[in-house]
Amino acid sequence: MKKYTTVLFDLDGTLTDPGEGIVNSVLYALNKYGIKVEDKKSLCKFIGPPLLVSFSTYYGFSEEKSREAIAFYREYYKDKGINECKLFDGIRELLESLKDAGYKVALATSKPELFAHIVLQNYDIDKYFDFIGGATIDEKTRYTKEHVIEYVLSNIEEKDRSKIVMIGDRCFDINGAKAYNLDSIGVTFGYGSYNELKEANATYIVNTPKEIENILL
Repeated sequence: MKKYTTVLFDLDGTLTDPGEGIVNSVLYALNKYGIKVEDKKSLCKFIGPPLLVSFSTYYGFSEEKSREAIAFYREYYKDKGINECKLFDGIRELLESLKDAGYKVALATSKPELFAHIVLQNYDIDKYFDFIGGATIDEKTRYTKEHVIEYVLSNIEEKDRSKIVMIGDRCFDINGAKAYNLDSIGVTFGYGSYNELKEANATYIVNTPKEIENILL
């Protein structure tokens, strides 16, 4: 099996299950426009992509209106939504094993970096990360997965991209990895399906954190 030295992790849907907090935050924002949602589960599609893209794609908001909606979203998220999530079973053990084996570990998330730090600190797993990379709070200068991965790559020690692997649950993670010639591990325990990950040509597809450990260790 190929030996990597550095692992990049997505956050939402890969390390944590943020569903409740993100859905409630989106509901809060949509309510500001009088938009009612019958099935809350339909909003799970907001988990993963940048919010700017999601409000535009799923509700036809203009860029200006999308940015306003994001501001409403964050009114709820920063006080309540950020705590309405949970760490996936097996993630803490996976991170411990990777660090014990000498891997460098970095975060590459489309979530604003400020919030990413808070989430990792809340679960006491920030200590496993050599670098934490996320989107900028303005959703302008760095907000797509490609932008974030580029930023992370410029801030980690390993420069041989054949030794770096990206782990995530959505096609955005896999496509972002491909944009920089990185191998990828797609996880099905998040919010992306096996078919989505397969169509994106993930290098590996796994169903549990233990399977990630099996590949890397």
